[in-house]
Amino acid sequence: MSRPPADLVFTGGPVHTVDAALGRASGVAVTDGRITAVGHDEVRELIGPRTEVVDLAGRLLLPGFQDAHVHPLGAGLELGQCHLADARDAGEYVRLVRAYADAHPQAEWITGGGWSLEAFPGGNPTAALLDAVVPDRPVFLPNRDHHGAWVNSRALELAGVTRDTPDPADGRIERDAGGHPTGMLQEGAQHLVGRLLPAVTLAEQKAALLRAQAVLHAFGVTAWQDAIVGTYANMTDPVPAYHAVIDDGLLTARVVGALWWDRDRGAEQIPELLARRAEVSRGRFRATTVKVMQDGIAENGTAALLDPYLTACGCASGNSGISFVDPAGLAAYVVQLDAHDFQVHFHALGDRAVREALDAVEAARAANGFRDTRHHLAHLQVVHPDDVPRFRALGATANIQALWAAHEPQMDELTLPFLGPERGAWQYPFGDLLRAGATLAAGSDWPVSSPDPLQALHVAVNRRLPRAPEGTPVFLPGQCLGLDAAVAACTAGSAHVNHLDDTGTVTPGKLADLVVLDRDPFAGPPEAVAETRVLQTFVDGRRVYAAADA
Repeated sequence: MSRPPADLVFTGGPVHTVDAALGRASGVAVTDGRITAVGHDEVRELIGPRTEVVDLAGRLLLPGFQDAHVHPLGAGLELGQCHLADARDAGEYVRLVRAYADAHPQAEWITGGGWSLEAFPGGNPTAALLDAVVPDRPVFLPNRDHHGAWVNSRALELAGVTRDTPDPADGRIERDAGGHPTGMLQEGAQHLVGRLLPAVTLAEQKAALLRAQAVLHAFGVTAWQDAIVGTYANMTDPVPAYHAVIDDGLLTARVVGALWWDRDRGAEQIPELLARRAEVSRGRFRATTVKVMQDGIAENGTAALLDPYLTACGCASGNSGISFVDPAGLAAYVVQLDAHDFQVHFHALGDRAVREALDAVEAARAANGFRDTRHHLAHLQVVHPDDVPRFRALGATANIQALWAAHEPQMDELTLPFLGPERGAWQYPFGDLLRAGATLAAGSDWPVSSPDPLQALHVAVNRRLPRAPEGTPVFLPGQCLGLDAAVAACTAGSAHVNHLDDTGTVTPGKLADLVVLDRDPFAGPPEAVAETRVLQTFVDGRRVYAAADA
């Protein structure tokens, strides 16, 4: 008996299924939003008079990319504010701030961000630079990783931040020799000014989220994990925006929300998280994860290290970074969260934070057994070799941000000198993790870095940035991934983390979340991966993005 015609058929090009049993195919059929056939010429038999046929013409079909760590609302808001991420030097940043302020004379605050630490000596810009162009209105501009904010004197004045203001326990006010604030607020110190920012209207939030969704779909992303759902520093809780977009039928992606763990509180917040999980999950949005930020970043000395940072002269300093949550408390909290079927999404950048997070997962496994909670550790800049095999043993996924694993000024000037050669060689150990049997997922951390998975794939495979200056060395070449493994991390690995088990591979029965590339990057040299573009993106077999030349 013949099968009924499909709604959608892809033919005429390679299909990288990311399914070991299927390997490669050249035809895929979709009916009612699900993949119904994967094969070769026989798939053409499912073409009927109303079937939409996509001729791949030799271009590659993949499962949709999934971003396992991203901040879409914040990224979308920044795109509509004083957006600095496309510039690179201090002079250009100041010119952009002036131009934005001049173009928005009614704006009470100048907000936005995205500047790079390496543009300023020691990664610390000054209020004086902003005062010269915006003396009369407060300015608040987080850097690209959102672990610090550049502010002007008016903002410090409004916040009452003076030489007598103590550093918060989870942050630092940069000061001059006389103890006066210089205009750079690190980590939790951002909140001293950030708490004064005007509230973002729901209409602005909705527009920002839709703007971000369009960008992500254009890069082939069909699902993501929103890495902070709640209120942290100056970030806006994205739940109202998600609900507004869902209620209007406009959320086309699949989203897992990571509920923010308030590091100033303890286990008493768990009942609130349980209530919030039930309250905010709606439609394509599920708040089934808890986000724990265990440390900061290496560039400002707040990533938690097992041994102290080095000073500029190469000597041991008195600083080993910050563990934002007491390790003993962390383990107890994770045991309880795991027992309530919460996934825990750790920000763990330094080797001490990685160990503390793994110890917490180990405590949960010992107390509760191996539940299907799929805890994951994001960033993993410095991982002690002894902890690499623990990922597989504990069933903890390594959530990698591949774009960071390359030589660039922030790495070479603000990180390597203060880690030293041994720890510098422990950075972003993707290859070691894979060889040790860890599951790899991938996230962009946009707006910290580009949301384009193809750029991240390029760095994962080459350990060099696309268009790096000639002569730039490969960063720790032993940690390069093969393109197969890197693609799997961006698709099946992230689907695993997101508990989206009916996505992530091109397999019959799975949801038709698919992406068409403009070429087959497997057929070209690894150095050309970044030249690949997304032509079309499908969710549930419906086209949500098409390039002009698709």
